[in-house]
Amino acid sequence: MVALIQLSLADQKTIILLINTWPVAFVCWLYIKLTLSADLSSVAQKRFVRKTAQREAPKTGPNSIMDFYYRPGSAPCRAVIMTAKAIGIEFNNLILINTRAGDQFKPEYLKINPQHSIPTLVDNGLSLWESRAIMVYLVEQYGKDDTLYPKDIQKRALINQLLYFDMGTLYKSFADYYYPQIFQKRAPNEECYKKIEPAFELFNTFLEGQSYAAGDNLTLADISILASVSSFDVAGYDFKRYGNVAKWYEQAKLVTPGWDVNWAGCLEFRKYFDS
Repeated sequence: MVALIQLSLADQKTIILLINTWPVAFVCWLYIKLTLSADLSSVAQKRFVRKTAQREAPKTGPNSIMDFYYRPGSAPCRAVIMTAKAIGIEFNNLILINTRAGDQFKPEYLKINPQHSIPTLVDNGLSLWESRAIMVYLVEQYGKDDTLYPKDIQKRALINQLLYFDMGTLYKSFADYYYPQIFQKRAPNEECYKKIEPAFELFNTFLEGQSYAAGDNLTLADISILASVSSFDVAGYDFKRYGNVAKWYEQAKLVTPGWDVNWAGCLEFRKYFDS
């Protein structure tokens, strides 16, 4: 009769009444049925709670360790940091790579990134480089929703298009013109300089009639391009004559998480132009 207390008060009263009026065998059968029903309901409820907890559990667990190898002034590194800020995660270890001193060629770094580029992310054994690949990975692995990189195929395609535009046209025009002057002490190359203007003209066209680079809200496309355009800003390149770009830039600075960290990196990078 101990199990009887697991039933509701109404069921207990019913059983007691039946014991006094109905055949014992039938009462026993009814008692077993009610008890099993209560037990099965309890088991089902526990399973539902357990499955819900598993489904809603955060993707970042206590054993998750992320090492981020970077240089603060690097635009690709800054883009990844802003992405992490946007999805609300922190890297366990920020490891500075001094490319001027050749840290990227050290054996321990080549072991995780044979391409010896920055940034590099190491997340629980996964070693990943190329900033835009890292950005996509972080959002897909740790993002609370798909706002920054939608699951909708067409929306995602537009974002990818702008990410590749940034990598192969806009940021490339910056790197091709400025980096040889900074890191190799070369004279300015006018042919490379001429490629910057059409890159901004294209981006200005892309922004016609819209506030964000790809879609109606902030996405990875905006974050990646913001890192690049802010680099042009500290380099002293005048892109304000492109009205859509100038308007987008001012808004992006306000709405992008981690902008302050990005700008701090830009200011560190500015020393190469000041000198």
